[in-house]
Amino acid sequence: MKKIMITGACGQIGSELVEKLRRDYGTDNVLATDIRKPAEMTGPFEILDVMDAEKMMQLAQDFEADTLMHMAALLSATAENNPVFAWNLNMGGLMNALETARKLNLQFFTPSSIGAFGPSTEKENTAQDTLQRPTTMYGVNKVAGELLCDYYYTKFGVDTRGVRFPGLISNVTLPGGGTTDYAVEIYYKAITEGHYTSYIAEGTYMDMMYMPDALDAIVDLMEADGDRLVHRNAFNITAMSFEPSQIAAAIKKYIPSFEMNYEVDPARQEIADSWPDSLDCSAAKEEWDFKANYDLDRMTKDMIEKLTLKLKNQAS
Repeated sequence: MKKIMITGACGQIGSELVEKLRRDYGTDNVLATDIRKPAEMTGPFEILDVMDAEKMMQLAQDFEADTLMHMAALLSATAENNPVFAWNLNMGGLMNALETARKLNLQFFTPSSIGAFGPSTEKENTAQDTLQRPTTMYGVNKVAGELLCDYYYTKFGVDTRGVRFPGLISNVTLPGGGTTDYAVEIYYKAITEGHYTSYIAEGTYMDMMYMPDALDAIVDLMEADGDRLVHRNAFNITAMSFEPSQIAAAIKKYIPSFEMNYEVDPARQEIADSWPDSLDCSAAKEEWDFKANYDLDRMTKDMIEKLTLKLKNQAS
C-alpha cells in the first residue's frame, strides 16, 4: 500500500483508521472520504456519497490510489430500522467500490462482521467456514458482501481482502448504531455517572476487540503475502468474549463503586442472541499471523485511563 483511499472515513472504524494509516504511510498518501466533513478532520479529504459511482471512480483516479478501503456501511441496529435503505447503501456502495477497484486495478479491503452468522450457526468456537443464515438485514448484507468480494477475486482478479470484525471498543470514537455499542457506553457511564443500565441481558456472550487490535489487523492483512491467503475475504478474528457482568466486574477493579443494572432492549437482544458467543480465528493466524494484544483487563485499564483524561479535558 502506498496511496490509500478510504470511504466512510468519519465512521467508528474509519476515523481511527485514517489516523493510523497517515502515521504509518504519510498524511498526503491517505485520502479520507465521507458524505460530510467533520470540523476536526485534517489532511486530504473529499466529500463522497458512496452511491455516486462516477465520483468515487474519479476521486480514486485523481488521487492515483493503489488501495481502496471501503468502510462505509449502515450498522446492525440502525439497519433493522430501515432495511431497504440499508440494502441500497450497503450493497450499492460496495458494488461501486468493487467496480472502482476492478477498473483501476486497486488492492481492496472491506470489513465483514460476526453479524454474518445467524441463530443456526454453532455458538461456541464458530468455524471460519460454516453455516451462515443471518436473520438481520445487516447480516444478509455482510454475507452477500463476502460472496461478492470472493466473486471479484475469482472472476476479475481483484485483490480483495477482509475480516469479520467482532464488536469493537474504542476510547476515541463513539459507536454508531451497532448491537455491541453497550461495551463502549458502559465505560463512559462508569466514569461520568458511576452506574450503567445495560440493554443487553446478563449472560449474553459476544466476541469483542479493542480498536488498536482491529486497526493492526487491517494493516497486517493488507500487507500479508497474497500467496499465503486461502480464504482472502471474511477471516474470523477475535480478542475476547464476555457478557455484561464480566465487563462490569473488570470496571469495578478500577472504579469500585460502579454499579450496573439491566433494561433489556428486545430488538438488540434478539440480534445479539443470533450471533456467536466465540469465534475460531485459526485461519487468520495460519494465513497471515493474526494476533490480538488486548484482553478484557488490559483493555479496561487503558479505556478508563484514556477516557478519564479525555473527559476531563473536554470539561475544562
